[in-house]
Amino acid sequence: MDYETFELGEVRLQSGETLPGAFLAYKTYGTLNAQKNNVIVYPTAFGDRHTQNEWLIGAGKALDPDKYFIIVPNLLGNGLSSSPSNTPPPYDRSRFLHITVYDNVNFQRRLLEEQFGIEKVALVVGWSLGGIQAFHWGAGCPDRVERIAPFGGIAKPWPHTSVVLDSLRAALLAAVGFDAGRLDELASADMRAVGRVYAGWGFSHAFYREEMYRTMGFESLESFVAGVWESSFMNMDPHNVLAMLWTGRHADIGDNPEYNGDFDRALGSIRARACLMPGSTDLFCRAEDNEYEAARMPNAVVAPIVSDWGHFAGRGINEADNRFIDGRLKALLEK
Repeated sequence: MDYETFELGEVRLQSGETLPGAFLAYKTYGTLNAQKNNVIVYPTAFGDRHTQNEWLIGAGKALDPDKYFIIVPNLLGNGLSSSPSNTPPPYDRSRFLHITVYDNVNFQRRLLEEQFGIEKVALVVGWSLGGIQAFHWGAGCPDRVERIAPFGGIAKPWPHTSVVLDSLRAALLAAVGFDAGRLDELASADMRAVGRVYAGWGFSHAFYREEMYRTMGFESLESFVAGVWESSFMNMDPHNVLAMLWTGRHADIGDNPEYNGDFDRALGSIRARACLMPGSTDLFCRAEDNEYEAARMPNAVVAPIVSDWGHFAGRGINEADNRFIDGRLKALLEK
């Protein structure tokens, strides 16, 4: 096991329900300095685990373990932290409780405080749903977070984003005839259709038109969709996926007791220096969304990742995109 577990115990969720025996899986890179001011938090995205974040961590990179203490907390629902697949009855599988991003960030904050005695964070960075968590850190801990850098991430599920997330959920529920009483029948094979649906959103029109999947070693469109999208989704537990989709669908940074639904006020509370990096061809986490958000944040800039790789410009696959993200993070950390 290449990660550690922080026992949260019995936790009261934003929903008001209580989840017993909750835990947060995480991995650290580098060493916490004596001043405890070299901390970077790098939450995972939908479907990802800490290993999928490691492309951005390394000597000479912005997230350099020789300089920073980097903490990668795993999203609840991803199969390593508390999830439908690893929680005992009565909260297993389809009975797992609803976890918000607000809950996740509260648990991450507990990890930093109780495990490491950390009060200040130099940077919170993340891709996609990890980026939404960065926004939540900025709004929820405005006095403690110095910088945030969401890439391919937005501060709430805008209407089109919600439609995309709901389409993934519908593709999975169709396997049991949309019968809530049959959810425990769902199996990994039922994830095939979900992968097919997401294949149309993860990359851009230009990516497919120019057959850029060939740079990844695939000779045809069909082999790419089957080899990447079907395969990766069929490796996920369907109940974990439903839990993470719910989390993403209810991730508005203003939808919590601190801001009572006032999205703009939540954005205005983020005092951290912020660099928002949308993919220029992202189909559902749009640059226009980040521009709206940045205009309401006191210290934010928008730096689009000019790329034909769509949402996956932030996934660590395309080297040119990786260099851009790393360069912007270096510049942000120097300020």
